Amino acid sequence: MIGLSFVYWLMGLYFAALAWRGARDAANPRRWTTAAFWGLIAALMFLAEHLPNKVVGACVVALALLAGFGGLGRGRYAETSGEEKTGEAQRLGNRLFWPALLIPAVTLVFALGLKYVRIGATPLLETANVTLVGLAFACIVALIAACRLTRQTPWSGVEQSRRLVDAIGWAALLPLLLATLGSVFEAGGVGQAVAGVVRMAIPVDNAFAVVVAYAVGMALFAVIMGNAFAAFPVMTGGIALPLLVGHHHADAAPLAAIGMLSGYCGTLFSPMAANFNLVPAALLELKDPYGVIRAQWPTGAILLACNVLLMYWIALR
Repeated sequence: MIGLSFVYWLMGLYFAALAWRGARDAANPRRWTTAAFWGLIAALMFLAEHLPNKVVGACVVALALLAGFGGLGRGRYAETSGEEKTGEAQRLGNRLFWPALLIPAVTLVFALGLKYVRIGATPLLETANVTLVGLAFACIVALIAACRLTRQTPWSGVEQSRRLVDAIGWAALLPLLLATLGSVFEAGGVGQAVAGVVRMAIPVDNAFAVVVAYAVGMALFAVIMGNAFAAFPVMTGGIALPLLVGHHHADAAPLAAIGMLSGYCGTLFSPMAANFNLVPAALLELKDPYGVIRAQWPTGAILLACNVLLMYWIALR
């Protein structure tokens, strides 16, 4: 059975390649701290499930210290000239998007089709994580397709991704760390505290008021945390499940889906969502570091209002 261990090993190999190549990049003034940062992540991918929790926690603290004090730097990367890039872009045209489009397509095939494949009595894919396993295979397929399309080697893909990851730096880990923090908050009882505040602040017998509290709460918590994954366990465990599903008998599946989308609306407003809002501004060298947020917050506000109505009409139909 192919499960999450395959995904962890695949990611571990990737980060190990980043660390090895970064350590050999003499043009990077911070090559040793950069290599240590990605190497430590590789070690966690390989060994985290076998290590005591305190050791994993110490590794996370070490990552924070490496990012905060040593810092991550940029070096020299094997790149073609601007003229060559322009020529290749003109030659390939819209075919450049094909590898990226393969990722959702292949993931969908795994999620909807291959999850039923069995070898004897054993499922081929781990049932609980079939989508994540499919996503990992989809990335491999997309890399192969990109290499065939551009006539490059797989190592070129690793090298160019190293250029991008080094530019983003520690912010590349924000989604993972913030999602974990959301689980920690829920385990610590923050969700129940939120439910208590909501019960005191709004009439819980009014279904629409509770829907507004859940959708807006998801957005606001995502603004604070910078990630809808961090908001989801807290707000869903504190408001959606006990008040909407338990009390008003809402349909849990569309409720959770639209609630997650409401949290994504909050990330459009938040500088804490650095990987979405601050990193693009830095990569594009915008004069206003918050230019991305200023451009997209009206869309986020409109979508949030639509989510409230959709949640009320669909989940409580």
